[in-house]
Amino acid sequence: MPLFRKKHKLDNESLKRGVGLVTVTDPNSVVSEQFRTIRTNIQFSSADKKLRSIVVSSAEQSEGKSTISSNLAVVWAKQNQKVVLVDADLRRPTAHRTFNLLNAAGLSSLLTNNAVYEEVVQTTNIPNLSVISSGPVPPNPAELLNSRNLGLLLERLITEFDVVIIDAPPVNTVTDAQLLASKADGTILVVPQGRAEKGSVTHAVEQLKTVHANLLGTIMNRFKADKTAGYYGGYYGGYYGVDDKND
Repeated sequence: MPLFRKKHKLDNESLKRGVGLVTVTDPNSVVSEQFRTIRTNIQFSSADKKLRSIVVSSAEQSEGKSTISSNLAVVWAKQNQKVVLVDADLRRPTAHRTFNLLNAAGLSSLLTNNAVYEEVVQTTNIPNLSVISSGPVPPNPAELLNSRNLGLLLERLITEFDVVIIDAPPVNTVTDAQLLASKADGTILVVPQGRAEKGSVTHAVEQLKTVHANLLGTIMNRFKADKTAGYYGGYYGGYYGVDDKND
């Protein structure tokens, strides 16, 4: 019961205020350096081709995937890369609050032809970083994310940006993450140490494999050095440990 209340509180805080951007507020911290290490590891994870679009997801809700995707977008932008963060969590969006942006029009508006591209790509106060917020919560998120319009949008984004980071819903909750992963160059699974269940993570990996997603690896967040190494049986490697306290 206490764990449920804690998760519920984290959910509410992220949805109301957005997630923490330690890479902005404390760029010289150890955690910010970890995000830069993750960025480097991702860049070198594919020798055959440059990764242009990356989906960030988790097995379940409240496991930190929005915190990871937002901070990765920041450190990539600080590398003088032109970056766009797409909030594709149409059911539980956070990016507009994280970056203090409008959300009257966003991804859902564009996919339903209720807005044009120029209306939904918003600049932020971070150089090189743009955001496409979720837009109004639609009644049919999975149908929108499986539409031809999304494919056309991604094609345009990778011609105009160096990196497209997609904040996707949890894999085991809805089919949205699978749909997004099948269209992206790579997918990263966020795994909170001490909270994620091995069976849940295994199921998420299997779900991603069914759509032939290119699973680049996992990021273990809420990482404590004193926890037993190989908690997930050695199967789930991590890019690095990040101790975040948000979403």
